This record gives sequence, C-alpha cells and structure tokens, in this order.
Amino acid sequence: MIRFLDAGESHGKGIAVIVEGIPYGVPFNAVRAEQELARRRLGHGRGPRMSLEKDRVEILSGVRHGKTLGSPVCMLVWNAEWEKWKEIMEPGEREGGEEPLTAPRPGHADLPGCIKYGTRDVRDILERASARETVGRVCAGALSKALLEQFGIRIASHVIRIGKVAAKKREFGSFQEIEAADHDAVRCLDIEASPLMARQVDDAYARGDTLGGVFEVWAFGLPVGLGSHVHWDRRLDARLAMAIMSIQGVKGVEIGDGFALAGSWGSESLDLPVEGERSWRRETNRAGGVEGGISNGMPLVVRGAMKPIPTLKKGVRTRDLLTGLPVVSLRERSDVCAVPAAAVVAESMVALVLADALMEVIGGDNLEDMKARYAEMRKRQAAFFPAE
Repeated sequence: MIRFLDAGESHGKGIAVIVEGIPYGVPFNAVRAEQELARRRLGHGRGPRMSLEKDRVEILSGVRHGKTLGSPVCMLVWNAEWEKWKEIMEPGEREGGEEPLTAPRPGHADLPGCIKYGTRDVRDILERASARETVGRVCAGALSKALLEQFGIRIASHVIRIGKVAAKKREFGSFQEIEAADHDAVRCLDIEASPLMARQVDDAYARGDTLGGVFEVWAFGLPVGLGSHVHWDRRLDARLAMAIMSIQGVKGVEIGDGFALAGSWGSESLDLPVEGERSWRRETNRAGGVEGGISNGMPLVVRGAMKPIPTLKKGVRTRDLLTGLPVVSLRERSDVCAVPAAAVVAESMVALVLADALMEVIGGDNLEDMKARYAEMRKRQAAFFPAE
C-alpha cells in the first residue's frame, strides 16, 4: 500500500511529506519534485505569491544515489516567506503579540473550523486549510509518477472550463497531446477558448472577483484490473473521486462522461467493442476507463469542478467571532483563478491512487521483481485479446 502524510502551514517554516510503500529501485531525485511544483505555479490568474515561491525540495530519507531504498521517503519544502511570518507563526510560547483574526471568511474552513476546535483566532484554521498544503501532495505525486512510468503509465491534465468559457470536447490518443497544455497561459488546449478564458480572468481581477472552472486528467497505459468490484472502498472510481474531491475548492467529480450519461439512453451510454474485430478495443470511452470499479484498459478520464476562490480582494460581509457584529472579512492575498494549478494537483492525486492500485495487483519490495510480475500479468491478459 502506498500512503502519504504531510504537515505544515501556509506561512509556516515549510511543508514536509512522508511517502510509504514505494519499492526499492525507482529512479527519483529532488529535481523531479521541483519540476512538478513549478508546474503547480502555472496559470494566468495566480496571485503574487507565485513569484516568491521557489519551492526548493530537500530529500531527507528514502533515496540514495538517485534511487528509492524501499523505506519511507521524506521530503521537505522550505517556505521562502518564513522570515516575514516567523513572529506570527512562532511555534514557541509567546506573551501578548498580534491581535487575533476574528472575522471568518465565508466559503472557507474558517468558521466551521473555529467552532470545531474551539478557537476564536481564524489563523489557527486558515493556515492549514490553505491550498499551500497541496505542495506535499505534489511531491508525493511526483514520486508516484516516477513509479508508474516504469510500467508505461503516464498522466497529464488540461483545463476545459474557466467561468462561462468552455473548451470544445476532445478525445486524446497520447500523453504527449495533453502535455502541451503547460505551454498555454491557462493550460487550455483549445486555441479559440484559451484567450477568452484569459480575458475573463482579467475581467475578474479588475472587478476584485474570482473564477472557478473544470479540469480534466487523463492517464494512459493502464492495464486491465486496477481496483476491484468486491468492496466499496476498493473500487477504483470511488478512490479517484475521493482523491479529487479532497483538493481545496473542488465541489464536483466525474469519471468519463459522468453527468452527461445521466441524461442519455442506456443504448447510448455503452462502450461497445469495435465492430468486425475479434478484440476488446472500444469504439468509445464514455466510462472513462473504469467499469464496475475496475480499470478496463482504456485511457482513464477524470474531471473536477472547482468553485471560485472565496477570498475576494474587496472582502465580503461576515460577523466577528468575539462580538457577533457585522464586519468585512480578512482580505488575504489570493489568486483570481487557480483552476490550472488545481489540475496539476489532481494529476498528483490520480498518480497516488493509481500507484497504490498497481501495488495491490503486483506488489513487491523491489522494482525489478514487480516488473517481472507485471509482465506475467500482461501475458496472461493477452489471451483475452487474440486479435491485438
């Protein structure tokens, strides 16, 4: 089983992550994680903090001479702004100090978090609830991607909607086709929709407002058989849905054609074998690569819908936690639109789920042993595909 645990606050000293379950021998280094973190900073509409975050990764354990050791991998990403915030975020005891933040921001974890934990200082909640926490996820995802690539599995993402502007629906045949999204300002592959999305982000900035949207993640090279139908928590689509929904701001997830299938006829919703062939190659991929909770060999397609960021430059109406009187919420520095970055975080979450599901099927502590088992599995499966 692959699992990770991360720790750290938005303006704390850094973000630490421990990844357990990666086998011995996977090629990996800090540069690989830093490259993924640089992609997380992409996207027209990101806030000024992106120019400050350099996200230097330090590997503390689990990697030697560029390969994993099979032991837990621990990575640390230092916060470039720590010196500015160390008085406010000081872990040691203090007498007096800054005034507490007592105006919770609607749409964030501020109010329910304060009530749950019994604090009237919003900073006790917002620092960990911040999307800065996704730095740990991206580092863990970079490691999971490095493992998956040893088995020919590649993951990419792009943006298909920002606000009211949507890209034309497309099918992709390879990782390389989607990888090009990183070269676009909003990570959109529709050359007509992209400038309209960017213009809408500029309009939102001028208004002091924010925008949400929809991203799409594809995984290529998956074998048949990841996940299972036998228990609810082993279903691949259920695990993916939880992983994507856990990303800050995501309020909806679909696999394949998802919600569109709810309005179709049953005869229109199936992925039938290609007519005239003795194979299981499909004419369509409406199921998004998962049937009955199990990967079916088609590309995996997962979408996430992200709400507009609730922190507004102009602040919004709320109530003070101490007095109960109407006040304007905290106006923290924020993004106008973070959908392109959320897509990169979603890649990491998909990679973690798929790597975990792959380990369930072929297991092992050594990469070479896993490759041998994987080859045997694919050889056995090949008997079901006589014409391919």
